[in-house]
Amino acid sequence: MIEVINLVKHYGEHVGIQDITFNVDKGEVLGFLGPNGAGKTTTMRVLSCYMPPSSGIARICGFDVFEESLEVRKKVGYLPEHPPLYLDHTVMDYLMFVVEIKGVKKDKRRVFLDRAVEKCGLGEVKNRLIANLSKGYKQRVGIAQALIHEPEVLILDEPTIGLDPKQIIEIRELIRALGSDHTIILSTHILQEVTMLCKRVVIINRGRLVAADSREQLSSQAAGVTRVSFKLRKPPDGVADSIRALEGIKDVEDSGNGNFIVEMLQGKDTRELIASTIVKNGWGLLEMKPVSLSLEEIYVKLIA
Repeated sequence: MIEVINLVKHYGEHVGIQDITFNVDKGEVLGFLGPNGAGKTTTMRVLSCYMPPSSGIARICGFDVFEESLEVRKKVGYLPEHPPLYLDHTVMDYLMFVVEIKGVKKDKRRVFLDRAVEKCGLGEVKNRLIANLSKGYKQRVGIAQALIHEPEVLILDEPTIGLDPKQIIEIRELIRALGSDHTIILSTHILQEVTMLCKRVVIINRGRLVAADSREQLSSQAAGVTRVSFKLRKPPDGVADSIRALEGIKDVEDSGNGNFIVEMLQGKDTRELIASTIVKNGWGLLEMKPVSLSLEEIYVKLIA
């Protein structure tokens, strides 16, 4: 659906992005992460044909963003960080203008418009001036303009920025619903948002790709170890030291109340050895389960 290979964008002597490579499958919601100035917005502008790349390849639905930009624009809906709204228009007037400039056939314009209004929950405010809407509803109008021509791909740049907690929840639910009909690239600074909405993550820093994989795989790569936790019914003193002395163990943390976290060296699976040691000593094994790094921990490790 989306294919990016060695994408480069220069602003004069400044390198915006360098050798960015990733792909997005049909129907996937991809989280696009990076600190301020990392190159997220530059990448999204190239993919939406807002600006051309300096070199590299980017294809959407098989069309090249440089050679076939008009075809790409038909396939893409783009919500920039600051939605391109005309504040002196009503919601319906603005969306009718958008559906016209996006080339939707006259006999389908009203159907597409009504469908976008329904999807984005704008029915109650469709006849109000955009200037008088709350930030949350303005963001909904921005999303509506991105999807009004029913594109296969949605590119959303910080869709929940500046919203209050209730509005953030509403926009997240909207994005989750849209994920059933569209392939989505979601740029955000809110890591919890990516955890809730995305199965795969692309992380860039200083214009370069840092990681592109599922959250589970990134957790394993970032940690360099496999972590498991176990709970004991009657742990005596010295359990942590006894487990730490086993082969393949990097460290053991005593979390209290019979709970322990074990870090195993990468490539070593010592769960069976740990379990047999606990049973042999009669410490009362109640549970054992894997522990993954949070997305926040992964992000900090990779960016650092």
